[in-house]
Amino acid sequence: MSTHTISNKRNISFFFQFIKQSIKGGEEDFTKGSIRRAVFMLAIPMILEMCMESVFAVVDIFFVGRLGKDAAATVGLTESFLTIIYSIAIGLSMAATAMVARRVGEKNTEEASKSAMQAILLALIFTVVLSVLGAIFARDILELLGAPASVLAIGVPYARTMFAGCIVIIMLFLINGIFRGAGDASIAMRSLTIANLFNILLCPILIFGLGPVPAFGLVGAAMATTAGRGIGVCYQVYHLVKGKGILIIKLGHLLPHKAILRSLINVASTGTLQFLIGSASWIFLARIIAGFGSNAIAGYTIGLRVLMFFLLPAWGLSNAAATLVGQNLGANEPERAEKSVWVTAKYNMAFMGVVTIFFLFFAGPIVSLVNTDPQVVAVGTQALRIISLGYISYGIGMVLMNAFNGAGDSRTPTYINLAGFWALQIPLAYALAITFHLGPLGVFVAILIAETIITIGTFLVFRKGAWKKVKI
Repeated sequence: MSTHTISNKRNISFFFQFIKQSIKGGEEDFTKGSIRRAVFMLAIPMILEMCMESVFAVVDIFFVGRLGKDAAATVGLTESFLTIIYSIAIGLSMAATAMVARRVGEKNTEEASKSAMQAILLALIFTVVLSVLGAIFARDILELLGAPASVLAIGVPYARTMFAGCIVIIMLFLINGIFRGAGDASIAMRSLTIANLFNILLCPILIFGLGPVPAFGLVGAAMATTAGRGIGVCYQVYHLVKGKGILIIKLGHLLPHKAILRSLINVASTGTLQFLIGSASWIFLARIIAGFGSNAIAGYTIGLRVLMFFLLPAWGLSNAAATLVGQNLGANEPERAEKSVWVTAKYNMAFMGVVTIFFLFFAGPIVSLVNTDPQVVAVGTQALRIISLGYISYGIGMVLMNAFNGAGDSRTPTYINLAGFWALQIPLAYALAITFHLGPLGVFVAILIAETIITIGTFLVFRKGAWKKVKI
């Protein structure tokens, strides 16, 4: 056997051992050693975690699509509003990641553990209020979003179930953010894997019925998703209180701590606003699309679900930048923090480039797997091809945004999003779709233009380096 062959076998063996180690996990200090290794140790489980999150969306729409275009439209409109809940969840999660990562970088594990529990306490206060209000006003929310009568007739129970279960959405995001901040992304990945397995199992059973289990129809999809996420949260809580990693949770950590809560609220409020600005813009876009009928809403919904299936893994990779920035700033290594961001951005850009090519050739067949209505397929295909043209710039932009957030500077991305989404994307979408009579096409073009400009602005601000001096 040649030396070259032996070397290749060793490289392959090392590669698979590395993947196995990253998936197995364990809380690590990423302030020393190879940056490339640190990126991949975090990125592999984070990408898989976001793949699991994207599977949620695809599984639901796959089964719901069999119930007709009104059912698909219901999911789309409900998800448009749920993006507000996701924004709150991401904002809280982002604050927890930044705080825990900074304390871990400072080698202060007691404060890291305390910060984690204070974040959970803060989240519980929000989720109880949101769950109750969402369940009460489900019909009003769908009407506000422009749901046709046919959608309201079948969609209110689905929306009510999803809104009432927002507590598990927020807790799943938040606790995963805590583990990511501690450098253990593998638990976050496993919790979503478990949640997905139960969702995949329960979706067809609860929607279509099986044996003694009745067919709940559309509301069965909401029941399956909520139950799956709830089981995932139970898994997270078990590992959080087990106390075998960096984080050692104590009962006293749940007592309110004003200084920590103030810091969390400071980062989470602007972080939530940052994502709310983007989420609200998607609600406005959905409202514009709704004016063109159920076919347009269904096509738009399917297109976005497929887009998110590939965007979320890229978001997972970009999350590595947040942890690396937080830990390295805590260790007083700002230059290493910046280098970590550029390494992560390079890999994300390459991934998104491959996805763009894939969509340009296979958008139609992908949409047809979910819904075969020619008008729905046409809108969904158009959405995939046009929006994905900006994927390379999205890949860079999301890494830079997460770097700001990991540093605890959630204000800068908030200002950028406010200008990009509200001052540019929404007016442009309205003008192209309605004033210039381009219909849904105008919305898709507006998304492409706005997201690209947002990335350029984020890049220019990031290069100035003010984020390196943020204290939390």
